[in-house]
Amino acid sequence: MDTLVSMKVFRHVVEAGSFVGAAARMGMSAAMASKHVMHLEQQLGARLLNRTTRRVAPTEAGREYYERLSQALTELDEAGQAVGAASVVPQGRLRVSSLTAFGLRHVMGAVAGYAAGHPQVTVDITLSDRVVELIDEGFDVAIRASPSGLKSSSLIARQLATAHIVLCASPDYLRRHGVPRRIEDLAGHNFIHYSSVSAQELTPFAEAGGGRVRLAGNLVVNHLEALRVVVLQGAGLSMLGTEVIGDDIAAGRLVPLLVDALPPRELPIYALYASRRHLSAKVRSFVDFLATHFDRRVLWPTPEQIRAAAMR
Repeated sequence: MDTLVSMKVFRHVVEAGSFVGAAARMGMSAAMASKHVMHLEQQLGARLLNRTTRRVAPTEAGREYYERLSQALTELDEAGQAVGAASVVPQGRLRVSSLTAFGLRHVMGAVAGYAAGHPQVTVDITLSDRVVELIDEGFDVAIRASPSGLKSSSLIARQLATAHIVLCASPDYLRRHGVPRRIEDLAGHNFIHYSSVSAQELTPFAEAGGGRVRLAGNLVVNHLEALRVVVLQGAGLSMLGTEVIGDDIAAGRLVPLLVDALPPRELPIYALYASRRHLSAKVRSFVDFLATHFDRRVLWPTPEQIRAAAMR
């Protein structure tokens, strides 16, 4: 017999004062209700009910068991209701990890809008350029970008937007050091490296003229926003995504370089989550909100606009 069912039958017997009343509540016969209580007594090794021809009443042990059992079954029912509600109504804590620069410039505004429309959800967002372990670290959603696409995994990826990686420098740096006209010219420039990604991954154009162009520089930065700052200050040239420097290109603070030899490289941005099955309402509603907010748009500027900016 199902012990959990037997527990529920016992609770109803005590509350109704009879097997008939308990049986009616449980949708079974009085004889079956009696068997369930006998099963429970055998499991516990104690008599729970005093049975007479007129009435059924709990023993002292039965009364104590009823008090504890009633509370436990109530909590169990409430837990089931909460889980069921969470799959329908967005609620609870939603842990999100996002790229720092992209998060500051694009995600936080979306998060504010989502939070305003979903007061029962507490959005706990962490900005970091580190690739978090979504499941192991307890995150519900991670927002990531990858120029080479995401590696196969058990995670579900939904593309939100597309940025582009471009080589750029400030007008001041170019006035002092000259504008590189060919890939080979890069060997004479100060290249600022982003330490979270290898130079080889960021610069597939290193091969030129039958040899390898060495991209050297005296600055290594581990934060994209910090990399943007030092490039704006004229410290050197570097590769940056338009999700970070789009406004700077538009305002002329940064100049795209070698756009014909080095076409702007697509940088897809994704929302990742664990599974489509049994997806909680908070995760589903948040990812849907982001998808609607970004609408898979190309983050300014487009490749055509980048080329136009390089010709100014």
